[in-house]
Parts: sequence; structure tokens; C-alpha cells
Amino acid sequence: MNNEPLPLTKALASFDALWSPRIVTRVNNYDVRIAKVEGEHLWHVHDDTDEFFLVLEGELRISLREPDGERTVLLPKGTVFTVPRGTEHKPSAPTGAAILMFEPTGTLTVGDRHDEVPNSVEATTGHPLNT
Repeated sequence: MNNEPLPLTKALASFDALWSPRIVTRVNNYDVRIAKVEGEHLWHVHDDTDEFFLVLEGELRISLREPDGERTVLLPKGTVFTVPRGTEHKPSAPTGAAILMFEPTGTLTVGDRHDEVPNSVEATTGHPLNT
């Protein structure tokens, strides 16, 4: 990790891959990850951790399967949302977005339980950022 300030615009400009988070820093045992996203991810669950999202650019949608039924939250630029642990969810960004996520180091992007992972989705714990 770099011990110098890092502009997120520079970090986002350093890669093009979709749904493939880059680790920009660590806080205690948590990764701060950024990702470019477009289209749909997949339904998945993180059994033991919440998942925090901050929309840096564009608009993110997160569909949730909750005890009372299914709903979708709409997150425009500058908004935050936390998916509670154990909640099945599916992020999507029809027109593209850039997001920041805060989650325990080693957390898989496809959760602990998930639909079949399509070839277009990389199951990863994040990549080091190369700026």
C-alpha cells in the first residue's frame, strides 16, 4: 500500500476491467476497493460481513432479496448503502458506474454463496492497484 495521498480519479484511470476491484488501501483488516461496473453482476450472499458501497460516478442499483420480498435500491453518485450480512443481493449498473467498497480483507466479490459465475465475472478478493 502507498503511504501517500491517492486521488481516486487517478486510481480509476489506471484500469479498465469491469467487476474486478482494485485495492486502494487497507484500514485495519479491511480493504478499501474501487471498481468499474457495467451491466449486471450476480446474485450472491456474504454470510459473515456487511458490504458497504459508495457510488463515485454514475448510478448503481442493488437488488435485494429480503424476508418481506425483493426490492431494488437506486444509488446515484455520492450516495452510500450497506447490504447487511446474509442478505442475497445483485448489483447492476445499466449505464456504468464507479464504486468504492469497504469489506474485510479476503472477501470474495461473488460472496460465500452465489449463482453460477459467468465468464464475464471474475471471482476475486481484489487486485493490487498499479498506478
